[in-house]
Amino acid sequence: MNYRIVFFLLILPFFGLSQKTKLDLKNIEKNLSNPRSVYNYDRLIFKYKGLPKSIDSTEAEHLYYGRNFRNDLVSQTGDDFKELAEAFKSNNFTECIRLGKILYAKDPTNLDVILILLRAYDQTKDISNFSHHIAQLRLLTGAIKNSGDGKSEKTAYKVNNVGDEYIFLNVMNVGQGYTRSSKTLKDGIIDVWEKDGNKIYIKVLYLNLIF
Repeated sequence: MNYRIVFFLLILPFFGLSQKTKLDLKNIEKNLSNPRSVYNYDRLIFKYKGLPKSIDSTEAEHLYYGRNFRNDLVSQTGDDFKELAEAFKSNNFTECIRLGKILYAKDPTNLDVILILLRAYDQTKDISNFSHHIAQLRLLTGAIKNSGDGKSEKTAYKVNNVGDEYIFLNVMNVGQGYTRSSKTLKDGIIDVWEKDGNKIYIKVLYLNLIF
């Protein structure tokens, strides 16, 4: 069973309209490391963990795209994440919560970890923690939605990795019946998802090629 099952996303209201902003990755990196900036990482992550509903769109942008500039991220290829994924596949939700909390503490904006915790809290009927992480998921995927309109290569939605792309597609209810074509750029890959003449452009960033 694929650990990316996100049936509960269907309960999320669709994102409201908001102004699209040009993604400035260099500025995000600078702000996060600046102790005097209102977008300093430690300041934002404290707010994100404590009261995610208070995070605005610019703060969400820094949190989502800023994780590319951190060295302490949870890797899907790591043994600790594989152990979490195995607990999920086995429907051992108590163990999912135990392991998920450890990985969340290390990498709190990891969408995969948040999704597994959400599933576990849903199954154990922990409404408080479920609601808390739903708010975090909404603000992080909202940052992706605000990165473009998905209507062209130039205005593509931008994601940090392929895993996040599929999570975002689930949120956007894009799946069955869509075909994908890809184009490699110097700073990433453009995926074009198409169905019945409608196209959605998503850019997977390769930040190591940008800087």
